[in-house]
Order: sequence, then structure tokens, then C-alpha cells
Amino acid sequence: MRSADTATLFRVVLIAAVAYGVLAKLNPFLLAFAIVIERIVDGLDGYLARREASGGKLGFMDYLRAALGNKALGKKVDSYRDRLKSIAPYGARIDIAGDRAVEYILWVVFAYVHIVPLFVLIIIIIRHSFVDALMGSRGTSSRMKTRFAKVVYSGNFGRALINVPKVITFAYLAFVYIYGWPLWIGYVLIAVLVAAILLRGMAETYEVMAGVDKATI
Repeated sequence: MRSADTATLFRVVLIAAVAYGVLAKLNPFLLAFAIVIERIVDGLDGYLARREASGGKLGFMDYLRAALGNKALGKKVDSYRDRLKSIAPYGARIDIAGDRAVEYILWVVFAYVHIVPLFVLIIIIIRHSFVDALMGSRGTSSRMKTRFAKVVYSGNFGRALINVPKVITFAYLAFVYIYGWPLWIGYVLIAVLVAAILLRGMAETYEVMAGVDKATI
């Protein structure tokens, strides 16, 4: 398993623990901190994937093989390279699967405790299902080409557009359920987050449609 995939697995397990913490009414400050950590690791797994693809552990092993002239180590390096090539094509999809698992866990747990309305969960599921299918038809969503998609989805603004509302909204909802904070503020935050998710979905859809138009010219 690649280090990036390990990071993705860690994110899912961490958010599953957060969901349990919400239901058990643990300290919401601790839960909010865990949500922040998950967002940080989400950015880290992309870095790990790029580093591993460009060298990283493989480059270090190649260096040792050349320096030591060890044939046994050389076989291990070649074996690791072949394994990496067989796994790497699925990395982007695994990352997206992790994103969806994390998000669905949080939406579902707050819908279960009657804080998030069911229709919001339905909107999120429909949005992700269709947009992910569209993006899957072109490969990965990590390399956007249209200006709209670059700004809204893959640029710094796009990342802040989704990450900031996500952290604030889900952390606040934990306080709503555990400490009884005002629910109407939670509804406002949910509306902002859903709007951001739909906007990013529009950017992904536009990216795919623009590529289809160019291909048919």
C-alpha cells in the first residue's frame, strides 16, 4: 500500500471515530480538532502521492543499490517499482473514495441525530454520484484544464471554498448536538457548505463537458 493510500485510510478511520464521539457526546472541542486534522491529512496524501510518483522511497532505494552494488537489493527495488506501477493508477480514485466516505459519515451521523435534514443528505448523494461518474469517465480530477474549474475546484480559492466551510460546519454541528448551541446557525452553515459543494460540482461538470466539446470538434 502506498503511503498516500495509508493516509486516506487514516482519514476514514479518524472520521469514523469522530462519528462515534458525536453519538457518545464526547468533548466537542476534541472532535473539532480531529476534523481539522483530517483536513490536514487530506492535503498531505496528495503531497505523498506526488512525492512517491516522482521518486521518494524509490529514489532512495535506487541510490542505495548503486552505492552498495547489492544485487539482492536491486531485485527488491525492481519488485517495488513494479508493485508501485500496478497500484499507482488507482491512487486518485482511492483518494476520491476516501473523500466520499469521510463526507458521507459526517452527513449521515448528523442526519441520524436529526440535525441535518434528510433532503440535504439526498442532495449530497445525488450530486456526488453523478459528478463522480462524469469525472471517472475522464480519469482523475486532479488536473483541471478550464479556467473555471481551476479557480473553483483545484486552485487555492477552490480548496479554501470547500475546506473552510467543511471544518466550521461539521465542528459546529457537534457543538449543536452535544452542547445545545443554536441550531439555526447550523442551518446557515449547512446551506453555505451545500452551496460550495454544488458549485464545485458545477466546475467538475463544466470541465468534463468542455473536454467533450473539444473532442467532437
